[in-house]
Amino acid sequence: MSDSLPDGPQLLALECASRRNGSGLSPAALRGTWILQRTWPRGRSTPADLSSTLLRGLGASLSLSAPAESTDAAASAASEADPLEIINSVRLGMLELRFCGEARLQGRRPLLLFRFLRLQLRLGARTLVDRPLPAAAPFSSLPVAGLPFFALIAADPEGSWLAARGKGGGLALWQRVDARRQA
Repeated sequence: MSDSLPDGPQLLALECASRRNGSGLSPAALRGTWILQRTWPRGRSTPADLSSTLLRGLGASLSLSAPAESTDAAASAASEADPLEIINSVRLGMLELRFCGEARLQGRRPLLLFRFLRLQLRLGARTLVDRPLPAAAPFSSLPVAGLPFFALIAADPEGSWLAARGKGGGLALWQRVDARRQA
């Protein structure tokens, strides 16, 4: 496992390589829960320390998994076109705000395209609010231009961290939950 997370200049170099050659990331490499560690505003090589600290304090996380109806064999043989379930959440003590939806990889870099279908507010294991969000058409038929995405830059070869640039231009670095426990 890597001893440290990459810094801004290292991520920018990895991003240049990813634009030329693709990141080679697959759905299998993305599955898991990722805790946000740092963010960089568009055009900056130094992290946004205040927002990074706030988001870490709120336990901002990104969870990606195979859809519930998938079998283990099908999940392990996943391809770029296979869907993923996505949960983006923040937590304050036992209170958790979750956006749940679907995602898919597209392209060589690739892009992790997603849309949220449900908003949940949970207190511990108890769901207080579970509301559907508007969904227009089937996910696979939606144009890329209308969807939020993460342009996947790189991941640690051992899977301990993941870096991506969002549609708004910001750069994010996550660390896999299991990797944080081992460090």
